Amino acid sequence: MDINTYMQDIGRRARAASRLMAAASTAAKNDALAAIAAEIRRQSAALVAANGKDLAAARSAGLDAAMLDRLTLNEKGVEAMAAGLEQIATLPDPVGEITDVRRRPSGIQVGRMRVPLGVIGIIYEARPNVTADAAALCLKAGNAAILRGGSEAIESNRAIAACVHAGLKTAGLPEDAIQVVDTTDRAAVGALITMPQYVDVIVPRGGKGLIARVSAEAKVPVIKHLDGNCHVYIDEDADPAKIVPIVENAKTQRYGTCNTAETLLVARAVAATALPAIAAMFAAKGVEMRCDEEALAILRGAAIGEAKLVAASETDWREEFLAPIIAVKVVAGVDEAIAHINTYSSAHTEAIVTENYTRAMRFLREVDSSSVMVNASTRFADGFEYGLGAEIGISTDKFHARGPVGLEGLTSQKWIVFGDGEVRR
Repeated sequence: MDINTYMQDIGRRARAASRLMAAASTAAKNDALAAIAAEIRRQSAALVAANGKDLAAARSAGLDAAMLDRLTLNEKGVEAMAAGLEQIATLPDPVGEITDVRRRPSGIQVGRMRVPLGVIGIIYEARPNVTADAAALCLKAGNAAILRGGSEAIESNRAIAACVHAGLKTAGLPEDAIQVVDTTDRAAVGALITMPQYVDVIVPRGGKGLIARVSAEAKVPVIKHLDGNCHVYIDEDADPAKIVPIVENAKTQRYGTCNTAETLLVARAVAATALPAIAAMFAAKGVEMRCDEEALAILRGAAIGEAKLVAASETDWREEFLAPIIAVKVVAGVDEAIAHINTYSSAHTEAIVTENYTRAMRFLREVDSSSVMVNASTRFADGFEYGLGAEIGISTDKFHARGPVGLEGLTSQKWIVFGDGEVRR
């Protein structure tokens, strides 16, 4: 197979299909999602069997337990995929929405209409459920999609793609609207991200290496985030009853997610009381605290059991640990907290714990991240939790989407004008 020729053909077909998808009715798109969900349920055993082939190959290749866990698709996972498709069908269709209409002195009315992006290329690793999720979101937003999953999930992705195509055919929509790249050759990624004539945007979902490569080599706009170095700041006016529960949830609910807190900042005025309580909780959960000198001095003088205390290095302030490790720093107050976050953060998600309205509003305005929270865990930074129904990923870019990217993020807006014979004078 000549990869460039193969990918060019996929691109041409996707571009043609995108024109038809942009004109598709909401009913047709919802019918397709329902038909895909039904086909996935019918093919449950076949999907699990295909996934079994991927798992066997992955074990032979020596993939680690975490990767095997992400790769596994069982009957419960198949049902979750189908239910997810049905949930997306219930979401409002953003395509064609007209907003901000206003009359100009000339007599014309000017507004904006929401339209599909066109062709979306999605590059992802391991998780076969992403194939169904990404297909559903792109379809509902009126786009065509080219999906390039990881080589370790090729059999699973082929089986899911067959269900998607069957559902599209049932609903009378073009099967080329959703295409799964049917090769494990990594050159396909290079071709996909350098086809601006066919692809309108790339969404990479995976590790830093993948996203860095796509960002460096792409000739197509990229919606991305490299990592999630998220912060929680305990203000001097924090409610003591909220401190430990918020920090505990932000750090320990799950260690391997991009919205998990990786740095804790504590105002000097409350550090002597807040830090020991937090450290006792971390000690009970086996979380290592990499502390600045001031935090170390406070904690070494407190009776907090078997706390794992380590002196922090400069690199710890920028680290996404994805592990039971957190960096801890005592700061003078909100000014230093904001400065630290804007210096070291990956612009993902930050939270302040405070009862001071003025400081809370300053934090919201001045922290330059895609999600900023007051008195809530960073773990809420998620498309489902934000009411988007589902997400294609989380963007730490500023254009064109920022934060969790749902259906609206897979569309754009164009200006529209209503006139009644007006001419410019």
